[in-house]
Amino acid sequence: MRSLSIGATGMLAQQMNVEVISNNIANMNTTGYKRGRTEFHDLLYQDLRRVGSASSDAGTIVPSGVQVGLGVKAAAVYRITEQGNIMITDNTFDVAVNGKGYFQVELPSGDTGYSRAGSFQLSPDGDLVTPDGYLVQPGITIPLDAAGVTINASGEVWVDIQGQVAPTNVGQLELATFANEAGLEAIGDNLFLETAASGAANVASPGTEGFGTILQGALETSNVNVVQEITNLITAQRAYEMNSKVIQASDEMMRSVSQMR
Repeated sequence: MRSLSIGATGMLAQQMNVEVISNNIANMNTTGYKRGRTEFHDLLYQDLRRVGSASSDAGTIVPSGVQVGLGVKAAAVYRITEQGNIMITDNTFDVAVNGKGYFQVELPSGDTGYSRAGSFQLSPDGDLVTPDGYLVQPGITIPLDAAGVTINASGEVWVDIQGQVAPTNVGQLELATFANEAGLEAIGDNLFLETAASGAANVASPGTEGFGTILQGALETSNVNVVQEITNLITAQRAYEMNSKVIQASDEMMRSVSQMR
C-alpha cells in the first residue's frame, strides 16, 4: 500500500518542520536572529491513467486521468529577513541597523562574514570587534585616551579626546546588502557568508539610498514571534499525528486482508 510510504514521508517532513520551529524558539533572544520557515513540495506522481490520453478511436480524450501522489518532501528552509524590534541598551558600542544592511566582519580564514548583530566590543588594541574578537570592517580603532565615542546615523565614529575641543573622526562603518538575503549561508555565531544564490555584496555607507541607518546604544532583537511559533508547533504536531494515523489505518487494512479466509 502506497499510503504506508506516503505517511512516512509526511512524518519525516513534519519532523523537520518541528526542528526548524524549535530552532526559532531556541533563538528567540538571539541578537539579530532571523526566523526560518520550512517549505514543502509534493513528490512525484504515478500515472495510472494518463490525462489527455486517447480513450477511444473516435478521438475522445481522458479529461482528468488518475494520478496518485507519493508523498511530500522538504524543499527549503526559507529565512524571513524582516526587521526585528529595536532594544535600547545604552551601551556605547551596541549598534543596530534600522533598515536593510549587514555589518561586515573579517573572519580568521580571511573571508568576510556578514551579521545583523551589532553587539561590538573593543580589543586590547582599541579595535572594534565582535564578541568573538573578529575585526569589524572597515577596521576602526578607538584611541586609548578617548573620553567618549559617538556613532551617528551614517556610521561615522567620532571620539572626544581630552584637551581637544572638536571631536575626531576615526572611521565610518559600512553596510552590505544582497539581492537575495535568503540565499546567504548561515555559519553560526550570528554570521552569514555570501553565496552564488545571494549575489555579490553591495557595500555603501549607512543612510545611502537602499541602506539602513545606524542607531547607537541599541540592538536589533530576534524577529521570532513566540505566539506564532507555538501555534506552528501545535499544527506540526497534529500533522505528525495524522500521518501516523494514516500508517496505522493502512496497517489495519493490510491485517484485514491477510486474515481473510
